[in-house]
Amino acid sequence: MTDLFDLEEAKLIKEIKKRKAEKVLIQLPEGLKPQAQRLAEAAEEAGAQAVVSGDPCYGACDVPLCDAETLGVDLIVHYGHSEMAKPKSFSAPIIYFEAKANLDVKPAVEKAVPLLRRWTKIGLATTIQHADRLGDVKETLEKAKKTVLVGNVGQGKLLGQILGCDYANAKAVKDAAEAFLYVGGGRFHPLGLCLATAKPTVVADPYENRAYDIGEDAQKTVKRRWASVTEAQKARSFGVIVGLKPGQNRMEAAENIKDELERNGKKAVLISMREVTAASLMQFPAFDAFVDTACPRIALDESSDFKKPILTVAEAYVALEKTRWEDLLKKGLL
Repeated sequence: MTDLFDLEEAKLIKEIKKRKAEKVLIQLPEGLKPQAQRLAEAAEEAGAQAVVSGDPCYGACDVPLCDAETLGVDLIVHYGHSEMAKPKSFSAPIIYFEAKANLDVKPAVEKAVPLLRRWTKIGLATTIQHADRLGDVKETLEKAKKTVLVGNVGQGKLLGQILGCDYANAKAVKDAAEAFLYVGGGRFHPLGLCLATAKPTVVADPYENRAYDIGEDAQKTVKRRWASVTEAQKARSFGVIVGLKPGQNRMEAAENIKDELERNGKKAVLISMREVTAASLMQFPAFDAFVDTACPRIALDESSDFKKPILTVAEAYVALEKTRWEDLLKKGLL
């Protein structure tokens, strides 16, 4: 049976030996955690002591630098994402393994073609796991008489690649595209794609071999977000969340929105957090609402879990009537 993902164990062993690493911290997203023992054994075969991070991993923005310092490792191995940003203050190297999927995406794409019949100009987007298959996807769509648009803004991303918080490749072609096709599993990325581009989005899921339109989910999300903005307009005090994860620390944005809130007669306090959860925010009952400057997907995807409104920075400016909701929707919520 072919492995679902290419874990590049030979390369892992080679990199550890080349760097003469003695202790390695292996970080895996949830879908790859079942491979932890296998990868730890490969690291130990290379002569290193392996430690597997058991905490959640939300992306390349979430590299466990503090854990690595505490454990005294001399190499971090991060699976499932490409490099997002170089940490400013960490001496040990970080190597990234993309964990590309060993899947034929064509059957799911062929099922998506009828769902795209209303549009001619189609933007393509995917995650790092399927970025090398976009050529096949493009060929399938062109046979169906579609004009295919694939963004390439660089910045460390492959052609057509999107991240959960970064849709620059899709936004680069959204004005020309009438709709988007997302190739990959789950609803997290295609929902973000639809919200970021404000364009119809069809999903071709090669894991379940099916295709569907994400539009209804996106409409429900937009309605929930407007309800949160409306409720936050009544708030007198705000907790402004500053993310502590390497790729989520936006101190300047937090300070700016705090100042803006205070200029508009609101009380605001900065709160530093590594994990933003409903339970943790319940410990701050004095705040009527929160603004999250860390990962924008927390407010968008998990808002129903929170007892009080939690806004993105852009939504906070809407609540303060510095930006129109309609303009934000046209620009894209992400």
